[in-house]
This record gives sequence, C-alpha cells and structure tokens, in this order.
Amino acid sequence: MYKMKVKNIMILILLFLITLVGSSQPNIPDKGELYKDDALPVIYISIDPDTLEWLYQQENLESAVEFSARFIFDNGEIRDTINPVGFRLRGNTSRYSQKKSFKVSFNRFTSGGKYYGVEKLNLNGEHNDPSIMRSKVCWDILRKMNIPAPRSNHVKVYINDNYYGLYINVEHIDEEFIKSRFGYNDGNLYKCLWPADLNYLGDNPNLYKFDNGNRRTYDLKTNKEADDYTDLGNFINILNNSPSSSFACDLGDVFNIYDYLNVISADILFGNWDGYIYGNNNYYLYHNTSSGKMEFIPFDLDNTLGIDWVGRDWAIRNIYDWQQHGNNYRPLYQRVIADEDLKKQYSYFMNKLVYETLNLDSLISSVSQRRDMIASSVEDDPYYPLDYGYTLSDFYDSFYQGLGGHVDYGLFTYLQTRISSIKSQLESTSMNPVIKYINNNRLSSSEVTMRAMVIVKDQPATVSVEYEIDGIGFTYGMMYDDGQHYDDLPNDNIYGCIITDIPDDSFVKYQIQVSDNAGRVSQLPCEPILIPASGGDDAILFINEFMASNETTIKDEHGDYDDWIEIYNPEDFSVWLGDKYLTDNITVPDKWQLPDKYIAPSEFIIIWADNDTDQGEFHANFKLSKNGEEIGLFKTGDVAVDNISYDSQTTDVSYGRVMDGNPVWISFQKPTPGASNQTSNMEYHESQNNFTIYPNPASGDIVQTSKFITFSVYNIYGQIVDEGINCDFINIASYNKGVYVVVSSSGTRKKLIIN
Repeated sequence: MYKMKVKNIMILILLFLITLVGSSQPNIPDKGELYKDDALPVIYISIDPDTLEWLYQQENLESAVEFSARFIFDNGEIRDTINPVGFRLRGNTSRYSQKKSFKVSFNRFTSGGKYYGVEKLNLNGEHNDPSIMRSKVCWDILRKMNIPAPRSNHVKVYINDNYYGLYINVEHIDEEFIKSRFGYNDGNLYKCLWPADLNYLGDNPNLYKFDNGNRRTYDLKTNKEADDYTDLGNFINILNNSPSSSFACDLGDVFNIYDYLNVISADILFGNWDGYIYGNNNYYLYHNTSSGKMEFIPFDLDNTLGIDWVGRDWAIRNIYDWQQHGNNYRPLYQRVIADEDLKKQYSYFMNKLVYETLNLDSLISSVSQRRDMIASSVEDDPYYPLDYGYTLSDFYDSFYQGLGGHVDYGLFTYLQTRISSIKSQLESTSMNPVIKYINNNRLSSSEVTMRAMVIVKDQPATVSVEYEIDGIGFTYGMMYDDGQHYDDLPNDNIYGCIITDIPDDSFVKYQIQVSDNAGRVSQLPCEPILIPASGGDDAILFINEFMASNETTIKDEHGDYDDWIEIYNPEDFSVWLGDKYLTDNITVPDKWQLPDKYIAPSEFIIIWADNDTDQGEFHANFKLSKNGEEIGLFKTGDVAVDNISYDSQTTDVSYGRVMDGNPVWISFQKPTPGASNQTSNMEYHESQNNFTIYPNPASGDIVQTSKFITFSVYNIYGQIVDEGINCDFINIASYNKGVYVVVSSSGTRKKLIIN
C-alpha cells in the first residue's frame, strides 16, 4: 500500500528526511548597494597598527586569525560604519605578494552580523592581472548566463587612512550566498581545491575527507558537526561508475547537469585553466536539498582571459578536448563530452554564448568605459607596481596586447581570438530538447501544478505531462508558456499546467515530454516524479521548537527579532495547514488560523509570534511570554493536535524536542529554527545535568547512575522500554542484549550497552 502512516511517536525519531523532487531556476540577485557598478565605492579599514604589522610578517602570512577592526563603506550615496568587524589576509599566492588580498567578516564579533545581507567581503588585490579587470568581466558574463556566481565590483581600499589600492570586491560563497540563489541553505556546501578531480575512491564516503596540507580537498563548509559526506560519495560514485548507456539519466538524478554545461562553456571561453576541467581546482559543490541534486559553482577567476602560468595557448585550445592530458582524468568533463547527447547540448550552449549572449563590441565598449573610470585609482595605487613592475601604460596596454611573462594576450585581443576560434570549432547543434528546473506545487488536496523550463533549437515546442494517479493508467495533459498556466511570464521558456480533481489521499507520478519542430523528443526525468498524497484528517504535526525571547538569534523577513514557533511535519505526505490554529491560550483554541498552505513531508516552518499580522501570512496575532505560558496547535472543531506548557525562558535560548517529534523537551543554547533538532545541541545540557552509568557495558541486573535522575530508556527503534523517577539505578534484568539510550529529564543522553 502506498500511504503508510506512522503513529508510534517514538518511531518518528528514526524517520529519514524526505526531500521533495523538484527544483527551480537559480535566483540571480540584483547588484545591491555593495556591488553597484555606477560608482567607485571606498572602503576604510581601521585596525591597530601593531596588529597590521603582525599580519604582514612572513611567519604569519598563513594565519586565519581574524582581528578586530572598524569598517566604513562609502559609495557616495551611503556611508555606514560597522565596529567591530573581523579582518585578515586571504587567498593563496596573494598572501606572499606585495599587494595582498583581505577578508572582512561582519559576523566575527557579532553573532549573525550582516551588511546588506552578506556576512563576509572578499577584497581581492588581483596582483596577477595588470588590467585589474579580468575576474570582474568573467563574473559579469556568468551573471548574464544566469549561472549562480558571485557579485563583484571595483572598490578603493584605505587602511589606517593610507591608500592600499584598487581592489575587486567579490561576494563570499557561504550559507547566505546559497540561500539567496537556491532559496534554502540546509544542504552540504563543499569548497573544492586542488587536487579535487572527482575521481572515485571507494564506497565509503569518509574516503573523500582526505587532507591536502592543512585543509581537506573537499572541504565541508556547512553542517560541520554532522560531517556527513554521503551525498558527495554518492555523487562521485554515480559520476564515475554509471554505465555509458544510462549515464545522462543517472547523473541527472543527482547533479544539475544542464547548468553545468553552461559552466563548461564559460570556463572554456575564459581559458580558466585554474578551475576544475584543467586544474581540478577552485569550485564549490552544493547539495541542493530542494532538488536533491548537486550544484556546481565556479570561483576564483583571476587566471583567465589570456593570463597563463602553464605554457598553453588558451585562446585556440580545442573546445572538445580541453582537459589536461596524460594521467589526469576529469570525469565530470570527460564523461559529459563523451556522451553524444550531452556533447550536442554543450555545443548548443556554447553556440548561444558566443553568438547571442556576448556582443563583443558592446562588451569592449562597456569595459573600456570602466577602464577609464578606474584608471586614476590604478595610477595612485602604491602596490600596483610592486609585484611585476606594472605602470599606468601597462594598465592601458593590457587590454590590447600581451605584456610578456604570464600575460600572453590583452584582455580584448584574447576575447577576439577565443571567440573566433570557438566559432571555427563548433560542431552541429542538432540536439534533442532540453528539460530542466522541473518542479511541482500542491495548491490543495485535489490540485497540483507542474512547471519546467524547456530549451529547443527548432521551435515551436510541444510540451506535455504524462501522469498517473495512484498507479492507475496514464493521462496526458498539455503544458503552456502563455503566462496563464502557472508558467510565470509568456514566452519565457517556462511551461506550466495544473492537474485537478485528484481524489483525497491519492498520490501522483509524472514525467514531462517535449517534441520540437524537427520531430526530436525528450522525456524527463528518466523515472517518474512522485508527488505524495496530501494529508488526511488524522495527520500528525508537532510544535517542535520555539523561542519566547529572541534578541539576536534570527530575524524575520522584515529584519525584526521576533518570538517564533516551529511546526514540523513528520508524515510521508504533505499536510494542509489551512484548517489548523495556533494559540497561546488553550481555552481559546482558534486564536490564530494558519495560512492556506501545505507543509511538505519532513518540512519545518517558522511562525513569527509578533502580534503583527500585517507583516505576512506567517505572522501570528499574539506574542509569547518569556515568563512562561502555553502554546497549542488545534484543528477546526477544537481538536487538539499538539500543545506545550513552559516555564520561564532564557533570552536567545530556544526550547524544543530533544529530536524531531520526541516527547522529551530541552533548552537549546544553539537553536535550530527551520531545521532539524540535531543531537549536537545537547552539549550545553550535558553540563547542566551530567551523569554517568556504571558498569557500562553491563551484564548484570542493575546499573548505577552517578546521581538521582528522572529518565526514559529507548531502544534502537526509538521505543520507550523503561522509565524512572528520581532514581540512582536502572533495573536492566528484563532488557535484551543490545544498545539503548538513557535520556534524563533535562535531555542529557547516555548510551547504554547490554552484553
């Protein structure tokens, strides 16, 4: 039977988080105040002179210590001061250059600190590039291609009132970057540096935790406490070991392959030999939990557009044989190019890039204008000539000619030569239609919408959805790009449709099919997408965590630190919220009605208890009392779904279930709003009510506890097998051999082994 409901609350501890299949097009945010190009902002750093001297000493160049500094940002329209911020050197080779690069951290001394939505700034000196323009040009082109890449602009940097030169301000890739592009940032983010070749090392995901120097090659930047590389290991396994006959389908299930084809096009246009394809270096992988797929994010693009350190002519290199030769296998490039269909799609994207996206004359004109705007700042830059002896004449010449050494081409002459070379090499682009960004949304228990982006070479396209309900038969429906079928705007290549009259408690499976004017057909995904059944009357929801005094932990969408309540759906189907109510007084169960939305399987949503319903549909009409009260979740008809009574609360410490759906509640010094209550949050509480169990492992009838505790004992299935009140021993005579968990009333957990 398809729909299985788990009613034993403790088994919910072991529920695996379900990620809905689907994805959406990455968001490309506006430049914003920090990255505007219509001015040349000035950044002022004030730092203790002795500290600055220490940073520049040879023995300290590799230090990652962030020192306190004052930060001022002035772009002519705004002038803001932030004090303190973290300040340190950054980069690899640039640490040893005369013109160094810097990192500014707004969250170093202020928890959750941000400036215009970013936690860190990368101020890159670009000491290799006499034009101080190449990486900026690359980032701007990537944005035009809708690739989720960092924002950037030129800035002037002063330290202790001394001019340190012209820099490129590049957006830092972190949780904030990920959330702004993909909507969620709860997945694993890996920074991949040499020798990150993505070759298969074995089935054990821990094998990919190997070090190179003082860092991991695949360096996990999020979810560090879990330190779980399963997603990366699975991706690399499929990438390397899936058979050629199903490679595109298999890889497409775990990787955003079509956006990566655009990245390949850009890398090969740029001559980015220091990226993945040639140098197995300088990229990020993000596990997008909304789609279940890895996303490829390029970074560090200063060695591009005619800069060379390895003796290759990147302007004329074969676009279908671009990797490093010899024993240097690059599976993510070489297997993609070896697949005929994917190769044709890559050719199409490259064709589109050089013939449509880039207008070389327009690009040269806009870059020339910027060159003239920054020229005086380059002339005054005291560090500009120190590494390679560059002059202002070299700055101007670097756009039209090579300067010798590592500068083989001028920026403009490289682009002219490279684009001409690409056009002469491009093969036929008679590709099958491309389908990407497939997603769905349940409007109600009986209505589901579907969307997808469709790319075809030979218009027009005919797009349809093939679906079945409860596994019975297949039905075809048309999808449209007219702005009237949940498809966004007319003629934007986003197609949509709606399926109605779905019976209650029924699931849907679907695939999308596209045919073009030449008769070529594509169908994706390779296996139908499952939309779980919507929730019935007996669906379970939990009040999972809350904070009754929030001063610094999390802001709402308006920038306010409001009280909040987290609702968790443990079911394997979506549950409608529209017939549910929240209250801070259980005698008034219908105090505030939840919005007409669905909560997905294993999803966590935040309700802001701010008594300000005008701020949005997830803002309740009551606040929480720090001194203690009650929170109730009810269904229409005063049917209790969940409730909690609590005592006095500590500011910025949340109160939540020890694990999601667990009946035991504890205080969290490290709150997890909108995310799973992980066991790492126990560290704070261990010290509050620490105890030991002895002997452990045990084999007799009795184990002792080091203090009197009130406890519950759980087996490996999450079931309660024993309880005790104010005891200093546990009678284990009736326990079977195995592993148990003892949880005290404060939430402290101890493993107990019975031999």
